[in-house]
Amino acid sequence: MAKSKKKWSQDVTERSDAMDLKEGVFRSDDPKKIARSIKRSAEESDRRKSSPFRAAMSMLTFYINRAGEQLSKKRRGTLEKAKDELRKDFGRQPRH
Repeated sequence: MAKSKKKWSQDVTERSDAMDLKEGVFRSDDPKKIARSIKRSAEESDRRKSSPFRAAMSMLTFYINRAGEQLSKKRRGTLEKAKDELRKDFGRQPRH
């Protein structure tokens, strides 16, 4: 039997040099805590290729999309609220 293939998203998560996130940041139930942590990581990163806001939002969106249907409604809601908090932290208007 052939070895199981890794998904491209797993490879990106393991090897990406976009920015370093604090371990377990996405497990928090506090959207503000998630947003602050991602913002800090984006601002401290020397390897990002775009603005800190875009890098942070991209990382959060990537995580939500990668998890897909595996996220519960409550978990997805928390992460979507984290997007709004991230927008606020960067001085932008929340979408919701």
